[in-house]
Amino acid sequence: MQDIKIEDVDTVILCGGLGTRLKDVAKDLPKPMVDIQGKPFLDIIIDYIASFGFRRFILCSGYKADVIAEHYKCKNDGLEYVFSEEDVPLGTGGAVVKARNLIGSKVFLGLNGDSFCKVDLEKFLEFHLKKKANVSIALTSIDDPQDYGSIDLNENQEITRFNEKCSDSSGPGLINTGIYLFNRRSMDSFPSNKKLSLEYNVFPSFVDKGLHGYMDSAQLYDIGTPQRLDILRKIIQCDGEI
Repeated sequence: MQDIKIEDVDTVILCGGLGTRLKDVAKDLPKPMVDIQGKPFLDIIIDYIASFGFRRFILCSGYKADVIAEHYKCKNDGLEYVFSEEDVPLGTGGAVVKARNLIGSKVFLGLNGDSFCKVDLEKFLEFHLKKKANVSIALTSIDDPQDYGSIDLNENQEITRFNEKCSDSSGPGLINTGIYLFNRRSMDSFPSNKKLSLEYNVFPSFVDKGLHGYMDSAQLYDIGTPQRLDILRKIIQCDGEI
């Protein structure tokens, strides 16, 4: 698979979150469609991914799926959009399993639709292929990972442990950026139409089975709370971009 080109790699974006904590500011929109300086947050994510050459996007949606579909069916940006809609919430892992028959590439990129991190996606793909990984997770370091949970790596950059969120900070740690690379066949063993979490069901099952962590230094932003959304809006307002 070393000859895989970025333009041939499908991208799966998880857009199915209810955004309960954002209900007062989201104006009944699905969380990834929240307005950031005049454009949906999901557009910011897609524009960044497409800047590396990715061309085909599979959008996994649930709540207000019609809002996402209507917006991207009308886009004329040279990209291909495919929609995988859930009738009932399946969780992050279940959403990827549901979309697997729509994925055409041997390796695919996966992302959370409510966070953004400027990971170098070209280097990430090179890492995944070089390691011959089944699954790779892009990681970044922060001073206090207690709100996210941290991840342990060995000397071969294999993920050996997932540390749960906790109230006691133990210093800097590596956290999951919500950006992943999967070998498509790695998802074949998971059942369809079952609620699954990537973080709690899928990734732990790959420990010692080709699960690697790619380290980057980019800052992670998410819009999970009104406070974090406000921070991101202010950064873009001041700097013009993230």
